Amino acid sequence: MVYFGSWDVATISISASLWGVLNSIFSPIFFQATGMPILCDLIGFSVLSVEVWWTRKFGIIIVTGLVATGINFVLNPGGIHFLGFTAAALVFDTLIWLFGYNRSFERKSVIIMVIGLVSFFSAGVAGYFIGYFFLPTAILVSWGGVLGWTGLHAFGGLIGGIIGIGLILSLKRRSILKNQIN
Repeated sequence: MVYFGSWDVATISISASLWGVLNSIFSPIFFQATGMPILCDLIGFSVLSVEVWWTRKFGIIIVTGLVATGINFVLNPGGIHFLGFTAAALVFDTLIWLFGYNRSFERKSVIIMVIGLVSFFSAGVAGYFIGYFFLPTAILVSWGGVLGWTGLHAFGGLIGGIIGIGLILSLKRRSILKNQIN
């Protein structure tokens, strides 16, 4: 039996493309204008939040992170820092899996708590990874070191999680579910 069905592959393709392309185009522009790394987290964790609600299957977020990393490398060859988001996708998928997919999405309050916290923490992991391994010291010093950089990413992940929560709750309210689409 195949673990990833056609719905899963389509969801991975769409989500990874959306994340990789939007990040490659808009995040560098936003970073140059503001010096803040939050747009990449906002894009990524809003996409991942909806995707994990939609699929509820372990590994899909990890594969999405890997494919988005490949897309990012093709469109932005110097963007080696995106490996931090690959690690964050692994953490995101693992944390949601540990909490339980169905339990994570059964009630509005649980969705808000789980997606918000997991997005915040996972983006923080990305920020720490990027700050520790890839950022020049001059940039780190201006933002308070690795922990300051981690905090900025965590804040961006929280915003992305909030956007994802809004999308999930809107889709749930309108009873738009995968098994209802022909």
